[in-house]
Amino acid sequence: MYEYKFVRIQLSFFLKRPQEDYHWLIEEHARQGWRLVQIFAPPISGYGAASYFELVLERSKSGLT
Repeated sequence: MYEYKFVRIQLSFFLKRPQEDYHWLIEEHARQGWRLVQIFAPPISGYGAASYFELVLERSKSGLT
């Protein structure tokens, strides 16, 4: 069995750049046993550009395989 975690990263309004260092976030979660599955960016703001993206992470539940 697996557990999942979703980490939302906001993008700046004008430049559409991440407001947080997502490289560091992925590395920090990897140290905690999480594995990056996907980066999801829904086209929800004007002109089809995403205002955020989400890191989808998974790890095995302790004691279960």
